[in-house]
Amino acid sequence: MAFRSFNRSSIAAPVVVKLPAWRRRVLLIAVLLGFVALLGRGVYLQSIHKKFLQDKGDARYSRNLVLTSQRGKITDRHGELLAISTPVESVWASPPDVVIDAAQTKQIAALLNLKPDEVKKKLANDEREFVYLKRRISPELAAKVMKLGIPGIELQREYKRYYPAGDVTAHMVGFTGPDDKGTGDRGLEGYELAMNGPLSGVDGSRRVIKDRSGHIIEDLQAVKVPQDGRDVSLALDLRIQYIAHRELVKAVEENKAAAGAAIVLDAKTGEVLAMTNVPTYNPNNPVNIKGKTRNRAIVDTFEPGSTLKPVTAAAALESGQYTPDTKIQTSPGSLTIGPATIHDSHPQGILTVAQVIQKSSNVGASKIALTLDKQFMWNVYNELGLGHVEGVGFPGEATGRLRPYKTWRPIEMATMSFGHGISLTLLQLARLYTVFANEGELRPVSLLKINEVPIGQQVFSAATANSVKDMLELVVQPGGTAVKAQVLGYRVGGKTGTAHKPGIHGYEENKYVASFVGMAPASNPRFIIAVMIDEPNNGAYYGGTVAAPVFSTIMADTLRLFAVPQDAPNNNVVLEGNAEDVKEGM
Repeated sequence: MAFRSFNRSSIAAPVVVKLPAWRRRVLLIAVLLGFVALLGRGVYLQSIHKKFLQDKGDARYSRNLVLTSQRGKITDRHGELLAISTPVESVWASPPDVVIDAAQTKQIAALLNLKPDEVKKKLANDEREFVYLKRRISPELAAKVMKLGIPGIELQREYKRYYPAGDVTAHMVGFTGPDDKGTGDRGLEGYELAMNGPLSGVDGSRRVIKDRSGHIIEDLQAVKVPQDGRDVSLALDLRIQYIAHRELVKAVEENKAAAGAAIVLDAKTGEVLAMTNVPTYNPNNPVNIKGKTRNRAIVDTFEPGSTLKPVTAAAALESGQYTPDTKIQTSPGSLTIGPATIHDSHPQGILTVAQVIQKSSNVGASKIALTLDKQFMWNVYNELGLGHVEGVGFPGEATGRLRPYKTWRPIEMATMSFGHGISLTLLQLARLYTVFANEGELRPVSLLKINEVPIGQQVFSAATANSVKDMLELVVQPGGTAVKAQVLGYRVGGKTGTAHKPGIHGYEENKYVASFVGMAPASNPRFIIAVMIDEPNNGAYYGGTVAAPVFSTIMADTLRLFAVPQDAPNNNVVLEGNAEDVKEGM
């Protein structure tokens, strides 16, 4: 056997590649930079970004749940509930934790009155840890939802607002809606809005943990205890409110009017015992309410017409130039000032100041006003609150309109004397008459219950105020313009008002505001009632025939309800009387 010889010298020597020194340095620097980067990232995550990571970790197993505070109650002056919160349940989900099949999706959608696609859309975003499926459902329905046993779906206790008096107190109480943060309620109208802060309280929270299926399994600690809202007591007397609302609705319907408002005021304390408006709405189901939520008695202004004439008479007496028996020539029933002419519906001849109020003479009131100083008259209007908000804290409260006296022309001096060219709210008008019920002292008004009689402002002397009060009694007696305002067994004083409604191009020819404001018992006034009927459209439009009967019924029921002693037990109610004079040709 032959062997081939092996020559080691025939094998090539390995090639040794010598790397440049700079490459070793670059590699070393790169490794060092990597270590530095990792170290920096670790420092960043453990210090600067620590809270974020902890929060993300906590979100895997724990969550802060809101403990909704209970909204405070709104009551009338006697504690009768006007707004109360009832417990309801809200269904919420944590999308990352929800495990649900198609059949369960259909079931929960049917229970919550949702479409299956809506449920899928709410649960599709895994980035969100909390989403409402349905808010404020009954506890019974919520129990059916939880019986489905879907992981990641839980309940949250909330409260739903309920208004026992419904549309009767809607404009005063208002209503609420879910707030923008998805917790609790926020006031949207009325005193729910005006007192939203005190009523709302402060929500609390609790921290809980959940298992991997998303079920809450342990309550760790109460982080914050909820603080319930404060109760609010309005000055309203629900009994009187029902009476006023009933009569106002009837009057608006009978006169085919566009709207109406009525106020019952405690003449001594200034508390608003009733305030109602038509049209109204149901705050328990506030849908299709556009144009119905305005509390017209506070936020709408109108020209008061002849209800302002007693102020002209009082200013005249206070000036010292007139007495109740001073005679005014009103013939021939018209007064021309520049290009304009003021009319009386029925020419009366010579009238005393008292008769100017009784007969509601525009000419007589104008002649009186033209003899008074402009600044003096402006001061009277200003002290009576015209052109100012009443400060009752109601949302949207209007100021009315009182122009600077330096701009007044003679025709404006004349027209303002009978309530044209000047505007106010029904609340301002009712308050104005407290000056005649309290011997010249103007009392502040309040929509909230008060415990002490407030201190008023002396605007007229007691003698002047009592003289005008006597004139107001003449208005409701035979020969006056408001015999339909009489109340059996009681002396009554008041004044009618009828005014054309201002339009874009002057006054509307066939649109009127009929009003009446008065007090009883006139011997010692206990209540003041103001009524306004907007655009009566069933033939009659005078304040004495449209608004005065509403006053009479409300006042009669209110006096009997409070068992106020009669001051004219032998009086006989007269059902016929003269019509209210109305401004024409202006």
